[in-house]
Amino acid sequence: MSAEIRSRVFAFVPISAAVVLLAGATLGFFFWEAVVVPVRVGALDDAALVFCVLFGAVVAYAAWQAYGQYFSRRAGVRFARSLQYDALTWLPFWLLWLTFALTPVIGSGSRYFAVAVGLFCVGKVLIAARFNQTVREVLVDFVLTRGAIIVIAELAAVIIGQRPGPHIQESRHLLLAVWGRWDAVHYLTIAAQGYHGIEPAFFPLYPLLIRLIGHFAQDDLIAGLLISNAAFFFGLLYLYKLLEHEYDRTVARRAIFYVSIFPTAVYFSAVYTESLFFFLTVASFYYMRSQRWLVAGIFGFFAALTRSEGLLLVVPFAIEWFVRYRARPVSGWREAAAGLLIPFGLMLYMAYLWVLRGDPLYFSHVQSHWGRAAAMPWVSIVSAFHRLLHTPTGQVTAIQSLDLAFTTLMIVVLAVGWRRLRPSYIAYMALSILAPLCTSSLMSMPRFALVLFPMFAILSRWGERPWVNSTIVAFSLPLLGLFTVLFANWYWVA
Repeated sequence: MSAEIRSRVFAFVPISAAVVLLAGATLGFFFWEAVVVPVRVGALDDAALVFCVLFGAVVAYAAWQAYGQYFSRRAGVRFARSLQYDALTWLPFWLLWLTFALTPVIGSGSRYFAVAVGLFCVGKVLIAARFNQTVREVLVDFVLTRGAIIVIAELAAVIIGQRPGPHIQESRHLLLAVWGRWDAVHYLTIAAQGYHGIEPAFFPLYPLLIRLIGHFAQDDLIAGLLISNAAFFFGLLYLYKLLEHEYDRTVARRAIFYVSIFPTAVYFSAVYTESLFFFLTVASFYYMRSQRWLVAGIFGFFAALTRSEGLLLVVPFAIEWFVRYRARPVSGWREAAAGLLIPFGLMLYMAYLWVLRGDPLYFSHVQSHWGRAAAMPWVSIVSAFHRLLHTPTGQVTAIQSLDLAFTTLMIVVLAVGWRRLRPSYIAYMALSILAPLCTSSLMSMPRFALVLFPMFAILSRWGERPWVNSTIVAFSLPLLGLFTVLFANWYWVA
């Protein structure tokens, strides 16, 4: 770099620092207004204001510097250039000053804060995509597939109209209400009112996040949509990195595409746990493979608080740790103990139910409301065939056929392609298929297949053959469009 160019680059750094410092001071001021002022500290008000403003500026500056170093190292760009680009992401926090002029018209200060944080995160993703191929490919895949699904769902809701009968509308706005169908009603109810009746069947992390984000967004449905779509993006990112490490970039790229166009992928964008669970499980596997056991255990802990199947992560954790221990016996038992965080997530929810209901397994017992009960795995398959043969209605026949078809798909892919997977992947996929089979019902199997990421790793390897790739795409895209239309209009899909 010439001296002239270098001087121009570094000339922007003081300006960027000023942008960040002002953003941090803004955050400090509004923290003071929202938290300190209501407690009425009297004579300390002025001192508290100065402290909050200065503290906010210092923290923002330190965070800017730390992230600049991280991004410079990961993206391979100069530190000064990294700082210059990242400073742009802090500009949205200046929007908080609009609360003094526009709050009565548009919304509360917390909503402005939610918008600013959202723009802050989006800005970082866009800048990362500018310099990093992985982020760029994941972002393109995410935007194109989510955009198509949203357009199809919204058009279906407007043109076709919802299925006849009474339905709960989670929003007065038709375009938002599309995403609050079926189980979404339960999650939004838990977020707003807590657990009652059959609601303990739905695990707490997702509704807890909805309640937290909804406090700032001022709308639980919008909060759920933000959580689901953000989690799906990071789930794709982790899956890409995981499979790139296991195989290569081409396999990873194909796998995230197959996940994004899977027939039930509409649930990744709805107020459902699929995207959050997908993100947490893939991230846990990623850190297992990176031998960062504590981080893997933490992600597993949150996965077990999202769905009961999160407990299954204990098995691949143990397998990966044992493989590592056998290769290098000096590996400590402290690392293995991190795996105990995974069942602790489930135990924590069971303890809560014990206090709430006097039954730590109430989340399982209440499944009888949906016709589920513990049974041998073949019982659910026999039951599905019985309904298929003895129920004359076309809708039931179609639903049972889909459940059987997707169950068969999972089993066949595992049976044929298991040699392409690590033992931990095989165990996780087998247990993830077995667990719902042991509930005497195949209900929702197409949706359970959605988060079974080892299946997509196998399909991606098979997709190296052009005819296999064409077959997967040819079947996935039309079914995804059909399922999206059905979901948007209150027809049961999975």
